[in-house]
Amino acid sequence: MKKAILIVQCPDQKGIVAEVSRFLYSYHGNILEVDQHVDVEMGMFFMRAAWELDTFSLGKEEILPRFEAEVGERFSMETKLHFSDPKPRMAIFVSKLSHCLFDILGRHHAGQLDVEIPMVVSNHSDLQGIVEAFGIPFFHIPLSAANKESAEARQLDLLAEHQVDFIVLARYMQILSGDFIRHFPNRIINIHHSFLPAFVGARPYHAAFERGVKIIGATAHYVTEELDAGPIIEQEVARVRHHNTIAELVQIGQDVEKVTLSKAIKYHVERKVLAFKNKTVIFY
Repeated sequence: MKKAILIVQCPDQKGIVAEVSRFLYSYHGNILEVDQHVDVEMGMFFMRAAWELDTFSLGKEEILPRFEAEVGERFSMETKLHFSDPKPRMAIFVSKLSHCLFDILGRHHAGQLDVEIPMVVSNHSDLQGIVEAFGIPFFHIPLSAANKESAEARQLDLLAEHQVDFIVLARYMQILSGDFIRHFPNRIINIHHSFLPAFVGARPYHAAFERGVKIIGATAHYVTEELDAGPIIEQEVARVRHHNTIAELVQIGQDVEKVTLSKAIKYHVERKVLAFKNKTVIFY
């Protein structure tokens, strides 16, 4: 089923839901999903509506200008319109850790992620065989402080060539430059363990073990120039016990990372995430 998805945000006021519904009804739209949220403190209204395209009497290119003229301008709305077809094109960036990459490729192969994966980029060649076994092009682009600018330029060229819509950092152990991030605003998803900022550094699970933590977890978020501080999409936690070894903490943490990242990708692909300032509204 082909559908359209409208996402709006505007100052909260009376009549918004009624007018959006009236607009869709007037052009024979069969509403499939609708959800809204009011942030009382900010006085802001957020809404996501999805409807069938087959019976809709407006063409794709007509919908947004007509909606803005009839509804959006009156309510000072910021609007985004998406369509279920074609599928979003997702690039994966990875380094040496394979657990998130395996999970994404497995879910995609099983039809659980409604995306195209035209490319995987890595600063190491370790996972090339795994990626190519799934029939996906793999690009090895070594990266260091000396060649960071040229390496990112090559990455951006490849992303443009493959018409990539968004990027997933599946434990890509490099910091993206501000210039790179500005090419994909709120379209780069990262995953990290939730010990940050309490357990920063290369050995967070060792530090957590020494501290005797009882809960570990993971956070998926959009990437901004402020490291690991972008709008949060999804978080998960798991309980641990005093008898768990460091190796077991790592395994539990990686399992949580996989689930958290896959949920974040799914929400993004289904256009259920609305980023506002440094927060998100998730339309479950």
